[in-house]
Amino acid sequence: MLHALCLVMALMGADTPAPTPADRAFQTIADEFLAGHFAFRPHTALELGLHEYDGKLADYSQDSLDRERRRLADFEKRLMAIPTDELSRSVQVDRQVLLAGLRKAVFEFDTHDIYHRLPSTYPQAVQIDNYLMRDFAPLADRVRSIIAVEKQMPRLLAAARTNLQPILGRPIVETSIKVTNGAANFLQDDLPKAIAELKDDALRAELNEVNKIAVRELRDYAKWLETERLPKADHRFGLGKEKYAKMLSELELVTQSPDAILEFGMKELRREQAVFAETAKQINPTKPPIEVFKAIQEDHPTAESLIPDTARNLEAIRQFVVDHKIASMPSDVRCKVAETPPFRRATSFASMDSPGPFEKGSTEAFYYVTPVEPTWTATAKNEWLTAFNFYTTDVVSIHEAYPGHYMQHLHLNASSASKIRKAFYSYAFVEGWAHYTEQMLLDEGFPGTGDRLRTAKYRLAQSDEALLRLCRLCVSIKMHCDDMTVDEATKFFQDNCYYQEQPARQEAVRGTHDPGYLHYTLGKLMILKLRRDWQQQEGTAYSLQRFHDEMLRHGAPPLPLLRQILLKDSKLWSQAL
Repeated sequence: MLHALCLVMALMGADTPAPTPADRAFQTIADEFLAGHFAFRPHTALELGLHEYDGKLADYSQDSLDRERRRLADFEKRLMAIPTDELSRSVQVDRQVLLAGLRKAVFEFDTHDIYHRLPSTYPQAVQIDNYLMRDFAPLADRVRSIIAVEKQMPRLLAAARTNLQPILGRPIVETSIKVTNGAANFLQDDLPKAIAELKDDALRAELNEVNKIAVRELRDYAKWLETERLPKADHRFGLGKEKYAKMLSELELVTQSPDAILEFGMKELRREQAVFAETAKQINPTKPPIEVFKAIQEDHPTAESLIPDTARNLEAIRQFVVDHKIASMPSDVRCKVAETPPFRRATSFASMDSPGPFEKGSTEAFYYVTPVEPTWTATAKNEWLTAFNFYTTDVVSIHEAYPGHYMQHLHLNASSASKIRKAFYSYAFVEGWAHYTEQMLLDEGFPGTGDRLRTAKYRLAQSDEALLRLCRLCVSIKMHCDDMTVDEATKFFQDNCYYQEQPARQEAVRGTHDPGYLHYTLGKLMILKLRRDWQQQEGTAYSLQRFHDEMLRHGAPPLPLLRQILLKDSKLWSQAL
């Protein structure tokens, strides 16, 4: 209890009142809830940097699922029973963040039904690569954890066969087969390479034996999906309008209806398409906009210069953020640009790997960029590098690092946010922030060279990224609320963000199992609205840096909740869009 009291006092600060009895009651419940939450989700604890759960694998047997669902219901009742008017303001926010995290878990059980409808839920719970990406413990200890996890995989995949519904959505089954075979390939081909420095021959031999069984289990599971679930699969995968609205209201506290958000998104899509066309005209008025964009994609690094060029440009972006007072820089520690590890290249173009907020053993952050493969043809290499054209790569670097995900990570670590606010985050806040920074930094003058043609090329690349995310918003709602098919969604991406058929179909298929990918744009739009309202509130005291610093110091709560924290006028709290 003393620990809980100290935690609340640290959260509230020296000048705030002492914790109320209700504060202390809440903290006791919260600590108990978190312990059970991570015990059921050890892979989540690993990602956050809580290593007391290392070597454990989720138990998704039906009995365990039933116990967890009852636990969630019990804790929701206990949290709702706490008199909120007796809580201090900061703890009221913690309670709302915790309830959003709890209701996300309930959504996964009752609405999205991931344990019965999404076969990929099971292999994705393994997360062995997280034991390899960071040196949070000696390699031998991490290998022992991997062995312990792999020994439990037969139980996990047996539960999948028992739990999954007989009839599933075809695109979801097809994706799950790919995910499962990808996991098997990783264990078979990449895990041995990743532990090459292991000195303990006996431990290596034990891992090899266990790993063979794990690979076989995954291959058998993929084959089972292919023979037992795929032939019966249908094309139904949508949540339906009622469940979709529940996803928005309970997970993100967004009260607008899916129809209203779709209408807003379509207007934004048309506006951004006009921006794309007008920007292309500034570069070359004699060619169609998409041809102009394809032309600037040819301005890219070589295979040899990809990593050093990205690193050099990243430092220039960071300096722009500092010089133009975009946001304070909580740390001088840079993220390191590196090649994406081989076992992640099949699914990653570029990614930010920051340590979890509770990680103490390995605090380096890596900005991974996927290089060309030496075995590729010259044509394939060039096609890959066009995606890394200098303009798009810098926009991606803004999103992933400065002032996007990595800077957000630095602010979170430096903040006095409670364990609750560091353990739970809003999809719309995290991805909305990173997507927002792409446009915001260009609005502030990046790259700052005074070269109007070069600036237009950056804007065209940024607009292309915005069109993709706008299409995700529209497709997500149309697929899950209006029965849009994968083929129709594929055409929507082709027609509206000018993707080729294959990447357009990949985007469409992602929407079948990730309805939340609308949150990139939804979060960005909510942040822009919050910024306008906060600027009006602050008047002459407003600055962009003050807004960003204030926004980032509270963790990553649902954005309507952040409006309640930042805005004094309660009439504005629900006006998120």
